[in-house]
Parts: sequence; structure tokens; C-alpha cells
Amino acid sequence: MSEAPRAERVWDPFVRVFHWSLVTCVVLNQWVLEEGDPPHEWAGYTAAGLVGLRVLWGFIGPRHARFADFWPTPQRLREHLAALGRGEHPHTPGHNPLGALMMLALMGLVLLLGFTGWLQGTDMFWGNEAVQELHEGLAEALLWLAGLHAAAALVMGRLERTRLVKAMVTGVKERY
Repeated sequence: MSEAPRAERVWDPFVRVFHWSLVTCVVLNQWVLEEGDPPHEWAGYTAAGLVGLRVLWGFIGPRHARFADFWPTPQRLREHLAALGRGEHPHTPGHNPLGALMMLALMGLVLLLGFTGWLQGTDMFWGNEAVQELHEGLAEALLWLAGLHAAAALVMGRLERTRLVKAMVTGVKERY
């Protein structure tokens, strides 16, 4: 196995702006904006729109933004988990298979939140308690997974001796 480079450009500007914009939408909707008010709705629609653009970018963007580069296939997941079980931390320029799985889960939750939020504004589901509870449950799941995602980035960055958080700002994944 070849030695991983000390620094490599991984995440392009679109991916980085997408990531921090999505974080901003989630933070605003969870802790700043009032539920059901128009700014809350528009932050939610913006988040869903960002995910839609990211999905498109996953097919047309540069190498490490493309789903083909990191899609968490069963084989990739098995190999990655086996390596972790052996105490190894294989170098992956972009998302490792577990990170990819988390990214897809987070994006799926954002889309479901956008959908259930939209449903609450329709005549058919206006005031529907089940849809409201589903929306709130999805928001809670998103927060838990986002927290796990952030913790995993810190832990894996430490284990892999990689500045993962800095890479999401600069686009360059550095080893130390």
C-alpha cells in the first residue's frame, strides 16, 4: 500500500459551501427561527434545495464530489469495517464508506424534513398531528446523526492523523 500524500485537494468549493450552508439552515431552524413561521419554512426549503443541488453535483461534480468515488457499497463497507477491526485506518481521499453512509443518511433526513414540512402546509395535512410528530422526530434524528457525524469527524481525524474539519473549510485534506 502506498503512503498517503501529506496534503491533497479533496473538497471543491461547491461541496464546502453546501456543507456549511446546510449546517447554517439546520442551526437556524433548530435554535433560532420559530417553528411554522415563514423564515423557518424558507430555511427548510433552502436546506432541501441544497441537498437537491448536492445530489446533482454527485453526478456532474469533480472526482471526490461524485457518488461513484465514495458510494458505500456492501463490499466497501465490509472492507472498511474489517480494516478498522484490525486497528488499521485506510487512507481515503474523500469520504470513507462509513462517512459516505452518514452523509447519505443526513441528506435523506433533510429531504424528508422538507417534504413533511411542506405537507404540513397543504390542505390535506394542515394541523395533522401525526405529520407534525413525524417532522419533529425527523428533526430530532437529524440532530443526533449530525452530532454523531461531527464527533466521528473529530475522532477519525485524530485516528487517521488528518485535519478533517479544516479540510471542510479549505478543501485540502492534510495529514500531520
